[in-house]
Amino acid sequence: MRFSQRLDGIAPYLFAEIEKKIQAKRKAGIDVISLGIGDPDIPTPAYVVEEMQRQVAAARNHGYPTNAGLEEFAEAAAGFYRRRFGVDIDPAEEFFPLLGSKEGLAHVILAAADKDDIVLVPDPGYPVYSSGAVIAGATPKLLPLRPENGFLPDLDSLSPEDCEKAKLLFISYPNNPTAAVVPEGSDFYNRVVAFAKKWDIMVVSDNAYSELCYGDYVAPSFLEATGAKDVGIEFWSFSKPFCMTGWRLAFAVGNREMLSVLWRLKTNMDSGMFEALQRVGAFILNGPWDFVGEMNAVYARRRDLVINALQSIGLEAPVPAATIYIWVPVPEGYTSAGFAEHVLDQAAVVVTPGNGYGPNGEGFVRISLTAPDARIEEAVTRIEKSLSL
Repeated sequence: MRFSQRLDGIAPYLFAEIEKKIQAKRKAGIDVISLGIGDPDIPTPAYVVEEMQRQVAAARNHGYPTNAGLEEFAEAAAGFYRRRFGVDIDPAEEFFPLLGSKEGLAHVILAAADKDDIVLVPDPGYPVYSSGAVIAGATPKLLPLRPENGFLPDLDSLSPEDCEKAKLLFISYPNNPTAAVVPEGSDFYNRVVAFAKKWDIMVVSDNAYSELCYGDYVAPSFLEATGAKDVGIEFWSFSKPFCMTGWRLAFAVGNREMLSVLWRLKTNMDSGMFEALQRVGAFILNGPWDFVGEMNAVYARRRDLVINALQSIGLEAPVPAATIYIWVPVPEGYTSAGFAEHVLDQAAVVVTPGNGYGPNGEGFVRISLTAPDARIEEAVTRIEKSLSL
């Protein structure tokens, strides 16, 4: 059999490989604690499930959906962005539903970039940014995210040649995997807009973790920056704030030209989002948000538990102000992959090696807060014992 050469430059997806290792251990009868994949252990709220059951039973939702999205979903998203971020969205032309953010991130590259174009991606960063560029035939250009810069990219370090060839810039704050945030009062998004306008580059803001914040920190939107809609779009997902990773429910808002081209691509590749899901999305956005606050309180408690436990065994990690991750420097003498393999083999605990997110992730592992408190405590205890062997 002869397959497409476009897949030759893509390694197996990081989390698919991790899942294989977990399954192999469990088949061998080993009790594995996974702190690797960011899949919430907290169930989807009961009131959301009940609304989905009502919508699934409604015959009006059983036909082909419109690719552009239901008006009530678009209006609910526009209302949410107005209340939450102070951003005005035209529901008719500045909104587009997505079957989860991941597919949208990959498809927007197909819609925007050609062979020999450059796609600017954060390093470390969500792997789809780079793999999507490779699939599209474009070249991912890695933007180092380093601790000394607060894990923000240094756009001024790019050469004029790379900027001339660049079509897209991906940003994502609160950040996966580093848990970094755009500090309150920062001019970062204004600088991104100015950079994009100078070089005619489209911006994609992946805002999947905006609602998972702790203490007094409230994550902003890229679209709050003056002129942001002139140069970019933002993705917002229900997966993490409402524990709906399996539902594949998200949307994009912002620049109408970019969304129009994305619509043109996707109308030729899929048949739109199940209208029952769209109506549930509108229901959530218009409804109570008590669940999110309660969930964040759980994650904050787990965050503090992990940070305190890591410090007690000599591992220092910054305390994140948002996301469900802790970005942990590995102990001296280990690589990222080496430490992840060590704790899996010796402690039956899964953490994600930082180099899986790009070369600048080397020297770190990502710990997810997506396990019950008791399991997290046991995982850290196991890691401590494994390091003393």
